Amino acid sequence: MNEEQLRVYSVRVGRYIVTHRVEKSDEEWRAQLTPEQYAITRQKGTEAPCFTGGHEPSGTGVYECVCCGNDLFYPKEKFESGTGWPSFWQPVAPENIKTEADTSHGMVRTEVMCARCDAHLGHVFPDGPPPTGLRYCINGVALRYVALEP
Repeated sequence: MNEEQLRVYSVRVGRYIVTHRVEKSDEEWRAQLTPEQYAITRQKGTEAPCFTGGHEPSGTGVYECVCCGNDLFYPKEKFESGTGWPSFWQPVAPENIKTEADTSHGMVRTEVMCARCDAHLGHVFPDGPPPTGLRYCINGVALRYVALEP
């Protein structure tokens, strides 16, 4: 694989696939996204708590990146954390996200980003439920729920 390609898990295909990274100019992202989506995913913002993204799934599906469509989280791995943000105990696959240290706002946190387009999704904390003990605290507007056929 060259630098422009990456391996991610596709829920629709049911296996790992090789895909291209998504790179767009600021103008292209602004044209594609709402102002709130742009501020959060491209400028590392945070939405207000209370699940403002409006995603309440029914049936089988997947939460994907609002910027590039990369599969990120299963609804079955979502839990109520009491924080007001959607929380998951693991991603669809480790390869579908990436993390890096975030020292903004006088804190040390681990930022979670989409591996395909570098969209800021939220942060991961070590205070989640079993089996991982992790809490992926994700901005709802960074996600799009896609219902899949059972």
